[in-house]
Amino acid sequence: MQKYLTIYHDLVKKIEANHWDESSMLPSENDLVKMYTTSRETIRKALNLLAQDGYIQKVRGKGSVIIDANKFDFPVSGIVSFKELAKKLNLPASTIVHELTIVEAGQDLKSKLNVSLREPVWKVLRVRNIAGEKVILDKDFFNKDVVPALTKEICEDSVYSYLENELELDISFAKKEIVIEDPTEEDRTLLDLEGYSNVVVIKSMVYLDDTSLFQYTESRHRPDKFKFVDFARRVKN
Repeated sequence: MQKYLTIYHDLVKKIEANHWDESSMLPSENDLVKMYTTSRETIRKALNLLAQDGYIQKVRGKGSVIIDANKFDFPVSGIVSFKELAKKLNLPASTIVHELTIVEAGQDLKSKLNVSLREPVWKVLRVRNIAGEKVILDKDFFNKDVVPALTKEICEDSVYSYLENELELDISFAKKEIVIEDPTEEDRTLLDLEGYSNVVVIKSMVYLDDTSLFQYTESRHRPDKFKFVDFARRVKN
């Protein structure tokens, strides 16, 4: 077995045995070089594999943080509001509304929200605070024909609750895409990224039960706080 794989497996064994505390730092590259009597390149290969497999998160200027195995479960297959998620997590949570405006749909939004060019749409920019840390940035766009009015109070509470209970709309299904992206300046300004080098982005197109598309959202997550879970059932051919 190549040496970097031997080192990788040994580090995995130590991490899973709680040799180091969760959310603490792995030994530095220099210390690992001495510990395993090998080259820096070999250590970097092992660390890259640990990062790919979700054991560590490389933080610029700090080193490698051991990822907490008890991350918050974020259901990928369901359509869950932040208020419902926070209640399930049973943690103190709040929403900060940074922007609530009406914008004209450009070419990008035209295709993502299925509206006409320059048609007015709601733009809602919200930061989600969980247990004292700003860990999610939600960028939502709503078709104004479907959602004629929004207020800061509604956006701080739950837009979905307002749509379902006040407007009596039936939210039915969503198409989702999960990607890893470099943080934008907006991410770095509004989230407590603490040097993390990427964010997990869930892009969703959400439909009513009559199949009309009414929402496009980008939910941008700090990578160390969530694991994205799904339920799958095999169907025999």
